[in-house]
Amino acid sequence: MKFRLSLLTFAFILVTTPLLRADVPAQAYVMQMSDDWTIQGNLPEHALIISLQGLANRDQPRLYLEYGAKWPWQITKPVRAFYEQKHGITFTNLATPDAALAALGNHAKGYVVWDKDVRTSLIVAFTVAGLEDAVVVSADLIPLAEKHGLTQITDLRGDFTGMDDAQIYAIAMDRYWNRCSRDVVLWLGGHHGTILEPGMADWGVRQRAFFTDLSNNPRHPAELALANKIYTELNPNAFVMGWHSYAKDTEGQQVALTSSHGLRMEGLNTLPNLSFNAQIPFSKGFTFKNHHSVDPANPPKPEAKVYIALAQTDSIGIGAWTKPGRGKLPYTWGLPMSWVDFAPGVLEYFYQGATPNDHFNSFAFPSYLYPKAVPAKHYPALQAVVRRLNRDLDLRVMDIMDYSEGNRHVGSTDLTKEVVDLIFQGYPEILGFTNSYGAARTYAHRDGRALLSYEYYLSANHPDEEIVADLEELIALNPKRPYYLLIHVRESSSIERVAAILGSLKEENEIVPIDVFLSIAGQAPTFRTRYQQPGDPVVHNPY
Repeated sequence: MKFRLSLLTFAFILVTTPLLRADVPAQAYVMQMSDDWTIQGNLPEHALIISLQGLANRDQPRLYLEYGAKWPWQITKPVRAFYEQKHGITFTNLATPDAALAALGNHAKGYVVWDKDVRTSLIVAFTVAGLEDAVVVSADLIPLAEKHGLTQITDLRGDFTGMDDAQIYAIAMDRYWNRCSRDVVLWLGGHHGTILEPGMADWGVRQRAFFTDLSNNPRHPAELALANKIYTELNPNAFVMGWHSYAKDTEGQQVALTSSHGLRMEGLNTLPNLSFNAQIPFSKGFTFKNHHSVDPANPPKPEAKVYIALAQTDSIGIGAWTKPGRGKLPYTWGLPMSWVDFAPGVLEYFYQGATPNDHFNSFAFPSYLYPKAVPAKHYPALQAVVRRLNRDLDLRVMDIMDYSEGNRHVGSTDLTKEVVDLIFQGYPEILGFTNSYGAARTYAHRDGRALLSYEYYLSANHPDEEIVADLEELIALNPKRPYYLLIHVRESSSIERVAAILGSLKEENEIVPIDVFLSIAGQAPTFRTRYQQPGDPVVHNPY
């Protein structure tokens, strides 16, 4: 049995190791992307550039893209500045697709034409782009591609007219699936209709991945069958990268299904520049150093007061990190741990820029998976990778989330005792654990370590005065002191807003770093131990 597990772990490490280069180029190109991602607007040009990026960055980071003010990831400009400052890369601006093809078109062998009347054909075209070293073009961009010496490789116009997505992807799988990577598949979901935001497509093209946005919803059995075929035929512990389609299924449905296969979910579909970032290593002499506030030999002493801890566990690059006020309050940031392999230079950017009040946390798995949905046989290999990452990234606090049987609106996001046992046993190095996303009811403490669920979800849209009233009510309903008020902050809320809300609370309280919070809770567990109960409602996110 030990031999079998070691082989699985070895295979997992092979899957997670990217093709990194030890050197950094002195020169690279940069292009600015607009905020128009509509089919009739700038999407065709954007798709052309992103496919070209994946090809040009196959063996060296040559093309970097900066995204607009409305793009979810607001780190493309500061990360580029970091590369200039830390690695000395000089970026030359490319103003148009014409200029981009003039500079980098030699990395493509031809072009593939997608059909503007069939949105899904563009997703299929990205698959062709990776396999055939082609840029993707709409009909009106054919003259531009041919101006730069590119010839047509595939024309998808008319191939899928009148078909639904299940029919289109069945054809695409018959044509291309056998030639695609079994280590990664790309889900270009997110917004639907006339919009497509293929920010991660450069990575899929570079890795020769299959592209799709198949539904993970049981209400779409034909699409679900194809999705399960893909998951089943991927290599063990492979990556499902991108995001589900907002028009078809839910986050909970996709991540629960991928977790059940032991696969690693990495989002979002809008995550940009992976083909570039994966090839920028750590600077010489760099080591990860988190801002810890607890000395294990002399832990902080509990006092009879309200303790507050704040966490933003959505990926750090889409939240308040770049907004004013960071450093004003102790804050916990959910760190995308897998970026140690996929975007090491970006992780260095975060660690270098962290203030003493910025603390990074670990996750129960190296990617986005649900503990209740992951079969027990996959735990040893997954947890072995997390323990390595905890050591490498200097992480001592862990966050857990499970939407396989509910979300913050319906069903249950609590953990079973069996899962909590696996978490405590698998991570002896972790000081303490936080659970869920919205409020949940799983609490445990063992050997001076605590697992606490979030007491409150601080929405970006809820009126501030109502949030203050909610928190005041929670404090009043929990009179035993110390009381541990663990708050999850929606990533789009600024720290200045959160500071103003907490400054309005009447009872004396202390906002403390997460490791202090959990250390005190482990010493003075005033909460009642509770796990998911058999009678708790279960809703498998069907809506």
